[in-house]
Amino acid sequence: MTESHPTFKRHIATRARLLAQLMRLDKPTGTWLLLWPCWWSLGLAFHGYPPQDLLLLFALGAFIMRSAGCVINDLADRRYDAQVARTRHRPLASGALAPYDALALLGALLPLALIIALQLHPALMLWAAGSLLLVAAYPFMKRITYWPQAFLGLTFNFGALLAWVALDGFPALPAWLLYGAGFCWTMGYDTIYAHQDVQDDRRVGVKSTALRFGRYNRQMIGAFYALMLVFLIAAGWATAIRPSYYIGLIPVALHLAWQVRSVDFMQPAQCMARFKANFWTGLLIYLAIVGETLIQTILSKF
Repeated sequence: MTESHPTFKRHIATRARLLAQLMRLDKPTGTWLLLWPCWWSLGLAFHGYPPQDLLLLFALGAFIMRSAGCVINDLADRRYDAQVARTRHRPLASGALAPYDALALLGALLPLALIIALQLHPALMLWAAGSLLLVAAYPFMKRITYWPQAFLGLTFNFGALLAWVALDGFPALPAWLLYGAGFCWTMGYDTIYAHQDVQDDRRVGVKSTALRFGRYNRQMIGAFYALMLVFLIAAGWATAIRPSYYIGLIPVALHLAWQVRSVDFMQPAQCMARFKANFWTGLLIYLAIVGETLIQTILSKF
């Protein structure tokens, strides 16, 4: 008994670690990229710094839905992932976890997302159901089109619409403009991300914009980032936002230009680094939206 007890504890610890890997707890960038459009939308809707309880609810929702999305993605792609150097050690691809483990985890995550949705506007349930359809369909897009990044853009930025729905029951024009900005952002950063696997993807038959754009990758990423800025400017105009917002977009533009000019598509590690740098892109945009009111709020406490 004394010998089996430590063995059982090690078994539980190992499974917990594998489930955490399946949820990408060790890779939080994806959660931030899912969350930023939600917080942008809340900031525009409130013309400044949003209530902290809403920020927290959407942060929890982004964490849970990103985790669920990773589980769904790895379930669908486990045979492809096993053939790609970067992903072959994922728990499902390597066989360390079985599909029923992933389904059980998914069965725990989705009710938690439902609980969070129930705290917000009743209309959110219908819109959230639509986002789940996108999440479930996304993993299969890379098998049928060279534009899976476009489908990811529709999926990953849905929070810009949901945040507005949570407040008013329907997304207004600024939310749609933010959705467009997020879509273009995803087209850029996920094309950079896809360059890590272009050789393996070509070999196993997985499609991506990194393969589709070919020698025009840098120009296409730059064009999507430029269009993102146009959408962001339009979203600010649609809400009659204060001028400090537009000044705050200048560092955003410089940061995006740095990504486009400096990325070396032949260096997978650098592609990952530029992808992760989009955490700062999202933060800079959020600060452009809420920065002035946040500073006023802090100063008012002194």
